[in-house]
Amino acid sequence: MGVGMSQIRLLVLGLCLVASLAGARHASAQVPPQAQGPAAPPQTDINKISDEALIWLQDLIRINTSNPPGNEIVAAKYVAGVLQKEGIPSEIFESTPGRGILVARLSVGTFPDPSRALLLMAHLDVVGVDKTKWTVDPFGGVIKDGYLYGRGAIDDKGMLAANLATFIALKRTGARLNRDVIFLAESDEEAGSAFGMKFAVEKHWDKIACGFALNEGGNVFLQNGKVQYVGIQASEKVPANVEVIATGTSGHASIPRPDNPVVHLAAAIAKIGAYQAPVQLNTITRAYFEGLAKVEDDETGKWMRAIDTSDRQDHAERIISQNLFWNAMLRDTVSPTMLQAGIRVNVIPPVAKASLNIRLLPGNPLEPLVAKLKDIVNDPQIRFEVQPDGSEAAPSSTLESELYRTIVKTAETEFPGAPSVPMMSTWFTDSTPLRLRSVQAYGLVPFPLTDSDLGKMHSDDERVPVESFRTGVVFLYHVVTAFAVSQ
Repeated sequence: MGVGMSQIRLLVLGLCLVASLAGARHASAQVPPQAQGPAAPPQTDINKISDEALIWLQDLIRINTSNPPGNEIVAAKYVAGVLQKEGIPSEIFESTPGRGILVARLSVGTFPDPSRALLLMAHLDVVGVDKTKWTVDPFGGVIKDGYLYGRGAIDDKGMLAANLATFIALKRTGARLNRDVIFLAESDEEAGSAFGMKFAVEKHWDKIACGFALNEGGNVFLQNGKVQYVGIQASEKVPANVEVIATGTSGHASIPRPDNPVVHLAAAIAKIGAYQAPVQLNTITRAYFEGLAKVEDDETGKWMRAIDTSDRQDHAERIISQNLFWNAMLRDTVSPTMLQAGIRVNVIPPVAKASLNIRLLPGNPLEPLVAKLKDIVNDPQIRFEVQPDGSEAAPSSTLESELYRTIVKTAETEFPGAPSVPMMSTWFTDSTPLRLRSVQAYGLVPFPLTDSDLGKMHSDDERVPVESFRTGVVFLYHVVTAFAVSQ
């Protein structure tokens, strides 16, 4: 009897052990791998979000916000709807009926620190189009041959969609922010910013106050299928508009007159168009050419390095100026853009007008340039009128800030072998009002683009390569997380 009981006990213990092992194996099969160790931080698939961003960009292109009239509030409400689905509140402020700004914020704490906040900004309006010159509907959001076509695809709804994707990714991951991140969509950038950025800064600074900003203005330059360099906009030229007005005696076109305003205006514009202002380098352009010389061909690089030397400077300037973009970076520029004269083909008009779009190097006054143009024209029938819609010159953003260094470091990882260089854009952006308030604002359209792609901004068949758009969304997201998320 004693021996039988021992056998029974051993049998029961064995059965219990088998049951315990089986239960452990079953439990292990039901527990996801991530639950077996320390809790992992929330993750998101930024590539998936870039696909969503492509849809948002298509939808935004389909909302016609040509300026004038703008009507940007329609697009702002669309963005508000996207944010609402993610549980992100936003505010829309109208500067005038149908126009204004949208602001949203991801806060790091109860008490914001504007000096550390990062502003992600882009404008909702686009320049107008001549639909007859496009091969697709400019407001159709058409994808064809690997490109997304549409007005604003690059300037600036592409940036807006990339900002939106990054902002939403931060929310979805529950990212541990080390600073507030503010999302801003604004209006009227293409026509002076009075109803957009200027309104935002003057009336709602408390909503967007920041120490750092990412905006359009710089580019990722693609050459032969590879990123050549990353241009980070730290400064920009200053726009001004001037009218050239010729006056004379009106009369029947069958009797030619020596004071015909059209003739005098044409001669004046020919002289103005041939004028080249002298080269002036500044801190940003010096650093730009110094950095770019490392990746250009040997001959071009040689002259870039010589552009600030005393013995070879003149020849270097002539060589570098053959590139239209570099030429515009080196000097004040004057472009005649519009002509207006006459009411009938058989009438000599009393007045003929031309519009000049001038881009000044930061710090250069307009008056000496206009005086120089008057001397060149040297015609008592011609007068110059400066238009009141000019912009202010702003100081450059520093190349020593934490954000600038973050962009450079991230670019090294995203585009190995491609240097990052500071850039002064030849175009105007809405970073100027921020820089005037000591914000360290940098321009970085993050999509790798060829010169041909960039040439379609403000032109016909504006488009962005779909893969470049996706690459840019990922690049921007990595810049922002490296700067604003605790690692």
